[in-house]
Amino acid sequence: MASNVLISSTSFREALAKKGGVTAARCYQCATCSSVCELAPEGLPFPRRQMINAQWGLADKVAADPAVWLCHQCNDCTVRCPRDAKPGDVMQTIRALAVENLSTPKFLGKLVGAAGSTWPLLIGLPFVFWIAFIYAVNGFTVPEAPLAWHDFVPHWMIYAVYIPVTLWVVIAILVSGSRYWNLMGQGVTRSGSFVGNLIPAIKEILAHKRFSDCEAARPRKTGHLLFLWGFIGAAITTALIIVAMYGFKTPLPLPQTHWMKWIGNFSALLLLFGGLMLLANRMKGGQSAGASTAFDTFFLFVAFMVGLTGILTEGGRLAFPPQIAAWMYVAHLSFILCLFATFPYCKFAHMVYRTLAMVHERMTGVASR
Repeated sequence: MASNVLISSTSFREALAKKGGVTAARCYQCATCSSVCELAPEGLPFPRRQMINAQWGLADKVAADPAVWLCHQCNDCTVRCPRDAKPGDVMQTIRALAVENLSTPKFLGKLVGAAGSTWPLLIGLPFVFWIAFIYAVNGFTVPEAPLAWHDFVPHWMIYAVYIPVTLWVVIAILVSGSRYWNLMGQGVTRSGSFVGNLIPAIKEILAHKRFSDCEAARPRKTGHLLFLWGFIGAAITTALIIVAMYGFKTPLPLPQTHWMKWIGNFSALLLLFGGLMLLANRMKGGQSAGASTAFDTFFLFVAFMVGLTGILTEGGRLAFPPQIAAWMYVAHLSFILCLFATFPYCKFAHMVYRTLAMVHERMTGVASR
């Protein structure tokens, strides 16, 4: 395993303790966690084995274990643990370490993984970039009302930024995802096609079916669903507008009564309310909510601000003075850039690794080692 270890055992134990998984040392292997987990398969239940692997610093086993991602942090295990070892929080910390150490390049994973101290840089750099870019192009000259955003930030500027960033993110995800897929596949036999098993896995994720089996964290299901479908709706709206612009020569800005506006605004509301529910759950605290970390909060905050600034930008174009509306638009573009650029390195990457773990589970019938 030497060539495939993502992090040494000593470094793994130190990082686990530093990032919130220190309670793993309390575990005395009573198996209460595995017995109460509704998501763990009968043959290879979790998280008992993952807890002992974490205690022993078996980083290679933990890194290649799909059960780490099949865990949805229901926290039924944490609520019932007689030793307060917080298995749900430990699994969450292991996932954060996995994202950090699977990252391509790794220094970006480290940067986002340390969001508790690096967040001013992660959020501030996109703002500085957009302000400088707009100033270099048009001197930050704001057109008179009613604003049309393409008069302030032409479409070519949007494409010049987000197309390269998107390509970078796709490459980073493909490289990191391939590393994890290969790690999981060591010593096991997969059967069937990847795509054939990917489709039902995606359907399950879109419905958040496994969250329904959780007890302690069941209230989080609604927030997660709203959040997920808000992103999906926003992506669909963007694609529809691009097709309308270039395929049907539809003039912009669209009127507020246009059906594409309704989809976009509704998606933003889903994102906003879903984010509020998840943030409120985190702030409430308690064992059922799990421990809050900067890694989680950073992603939630940025995604929430994408939705909030999107709504303010949409309404502000007509309701605010042009200068104020322009700054709201800059904020919106900046938070979108931050979210896109950190996708492979923040909690957003769960979407990739958990999906791969669920596909692997279907192709092997094995949940964990």
